[in-house]
Amino acid sequence: MRTRLWINFCEITKPLGIVFGDIGTSPIYTLTAVFLVMKPTEENIIGVISLIIWSLIIVVHGQYAWLAMNLSIRGEGGTIILQQLLTPLVKSKTQISIVLFLSFIALSFLIGDGVITPAITILSAVEGLVLIPVLAGISISHLLVIAVIITILLFTFQRRGIERLSTLFSPLMLVWFIVLALSGMVSLFHCPRILNALNPFSAFHFFIANKLLGFLALSEVILALTGGEALYADMGHMGKNSIKKAWYFVFACLVLNYLGQGAHLMLHPGTKLALFEMVLQESGILYIPFLILTVCATIIASQSMISAIFSIVYQAINTHIIPRLKVTHTSHKLLSQIYIGFANWFLFACVILMLFTFKQSSRMAVAYGLAVNVTMTMTALMLTWIYHQRKDRMLEFFSLLAACVDLLFLYTTIHKIPYGGYWSIIIAMMPLLVILIFRAGRHKLHQALHPLGLKKFLTLYEEFYQSGCRIKGTAVFLLMDSRKISPYMANVMFQHKIIYENNIILSVKTQSIPYGVKGHYTETFAPSLRGFEIKMGYMEIVDIEGMLQSQGIAIGENVIFYGIEDIVTDNPLWKVFAFIKTNSPSFVQFYDFPSKKLLGVITSVEL
Repeated sequence: MRTRLWINFCEITKPLGIVFGDIGTSPIYTLTAVFLVMKPTEENIIGVISLIIWSLIIVVHGQYAWLAMNLSIRGEGGTIILQQLLTPLVKSKTQISIVLFLSFIALSFLIGDGVITPAITILSAVEGLVLIPVLAGISISHLLVIAVIITILLFTFQRRGIERLSTLFSPLMLVWFIVLALSGMVSLFHCPRILNALNPFSAFHFFIANKLLGFLALSEVILALTGGEALYADMGHMGKNSIKKAWYFVFACLVLNYLGQGAHLMLHPGTKLALFEMVLQESGILYIPFLILTVCATIIASQSMISAIFSIVYQAINTHIIPRLKVTHTSHKLLSQIYIGFANWFLFACVILMLFTFKQSSRMAVAYGLAVNVTMTMTALMLTWIYHQRKDRMLEFFSLLAACVDLLFLYTTIHKIPYGGYWSIIIAMMPLLVILIFRAGRHKLHQALHPLGLKKFLTLYEEFYQSGCRIKGTAVFLLMDSRKISPYMANVMFQHKIIYENNIILSVKTQSIPYGVKGHYTETFAPSLRGFEIKMGYMEIVDIEGMLQSQGIAIGENVIFYGIEDIVTDNPLWKVFAFIKTNSPSFVQFYDFPSKKLLGVITSVEL
């Protein structure tokens, strides 16, 4: 019995520091943002708290913990998984293009959300310093400097990895959620009338009574849902059952805290920083330890988002959605722990920009929520489409209901665009444009290269091979597809007359599944010409050199040829593509091939 309880306890606590950091820190700033746009009357407070609770139930629990987590490939979740599940179900090329575009939008805005999350969580935690009597007169600029220092340390530390520190994340977040629940319960006892917020009709009455103000409030209520997408995105890392069990605990803690904050607001309508003032009144001198815990929780939430962005970017690289970026593995034990320098410093620059642009978390809240709402809406639409194609009418109905709720949230957040919400769009447009240009350029380049058909190539190969002019040893040629011969390979063999005694065509294919690696000889095309294929899941990190050696191909003693395209163009769009491609690591750099035996063959291509 004790063993089973301990196992359940471990299952609940394990995801807390990785999955629930973002949504777990939303109580710091959500109500503060909501009551900037309306008066904290008793009816309004009850209505807003009801909106928050039922939004958590419909969107986070319904859309993600139930509908989305029913869909996976080998236990993996996320936007790319939905794309991989939906693509085979649709029939026309137009529908496939729509699926891809929806997933690209979701990915791009998720990155936009990853920028604002660290900025608002860290700054909102630092602002709690103003309630300490000694620091009551601290200026906004000083708070900003402290937030910037924490941000610099956070992003600088990424390169070293978080393997050691990550063991502390879950215990700290467990303490954080317990403190949220306890502080909410204490405040709740002073004003039990707030329990009326549990009635969903309180939310409907709030809308009827406030009309336009109700929609404005809903645009801030979305802040309570940020981080909900992590339940599905991190499913492969933490496990479906573990996340679901942890969610019930997190949901209870969040509801108690929001009810407690509502009770405090009803008793103290002049409250500005609801969570901090509630805890200060209840705890007195313990407020300082709580503030330290808050800063730790916001750092963990930011770290979780940064790690999630690294994972998403790595998935996108492996599925050829974005160009290759240098990936560094920060753990010898956990291959999922990676560092992507370009993504890290891009996020850092954007976070610093957000801090200096908005300077206060309340002002930043105006920009926050739009990005995550777009991601949630795209996810709900894809869920509805999948269940429609599968003819699961019940789940299709609930997915459509979730999509309608998401679209309502999206409609209410549109008004944020002129007041700072445009930053979410600007930041999201950067990766979206890179994705669209890269994929279009990649397709154009493939057409311009005019790969040689295998049959024609083999005729020429056998003719040259029989001539007897063969170099001793083995040559490996890297190709995307062993049946479509790249011009560089034909040039090496037939123009430069370089044919080895043994020749191997190596192709690496990324599968639509997250895990699994298989390497094998495919066929013997001609005398001393064989194909070798490696199939890998898009989440795998593969030692290609080791795989070749295990098949008797001593890569250290061979020559490895690979193609380099020199793009010549007057088209501005393809110039951008050429710049992206030139500054991206090549295939051999990305997979760490031994550099001493590599020979790059340049092919000039006009686009």
